[in-house]
Amino acid sequence: MLAVNHLSHSFRNGTEDTPVLNQIHFDVGKGEMVALLGSSGSGKSTLLNLMAGLMKPTTGSILINGSAIEKMNENQLAEFRRSHIGFIFQSYELITHLTVRENVELPLVFQGMKPKLRREKAMSLLTKVGLGEKTEMFPSQLSGGQQQRVSIARSLVTMPTIVFADEPTGNLDTKTEKEIIDLLIELNETLGLTFVIVTHELEVARRTQRVIQLRDGYLVEDGAWAGEDE
Repeated sequence: MLAVNHLSHSFRNGTEDTPVLNQIHFDVGKGEMVALLGSSGSGKSTLLNLMAGLMKPTTGSILINGSAIEKMNENQLAEFRRSHIGFIFQSYELITHLTVRENVELPLVFQGMKPKLRREKAMSLLTKVGLGEKTEMFPSQLSGGQQQRVSIARSLVTMPTIVFADEPTGNLDTKTEKEIIDLLIELNETLGLTFVIVTHELEVARRTQRVIQLRDGYLVEDGAWAGEDE
């Protein structure tokens, strides 16, 4: 589903190159739920942007469902992301003047889907994430956890090949964090979707099937959670 092959990336500052990622190599299988764990400065945000096709690596390759995204031009990448990649943001990134349902429908508008069908798909997913009675409300009328549920529904409405979640519980309290991770686990199990969750929180990482840990731009751990429980 996802293959990151000997990936390195540097940022140029004047005449100097600053390495951020060094020979990162791992695969993620279909239906896996993986945590990409690292502290600030570990390189996890850069790796996320590379995997989502928002940046191109200095060296190495990224294959999603067999397609090498680093070789695509901007138009090809935009079309590929629209069809294959779902993205859950830490800060929700909902459009305030659109209703909950309209926010979830938006990716389907870009795909050219007819209004009746996209409404049905949005309503079905909103029911699945527990917001079936709030479809005509606006984001400002919802709690943080409810807004993140809308963001999750929007990321899934196109049934993407893979879903990247960028610190999806970073703005939530402990109780709501657990509810959101419970929801992601349920969606992973019932829909068979592949998730890569970027986080710095051990509590989030230990709920996933597998942890890939970065430190100072290097991959230092890849496997089932092996940390000590607190």
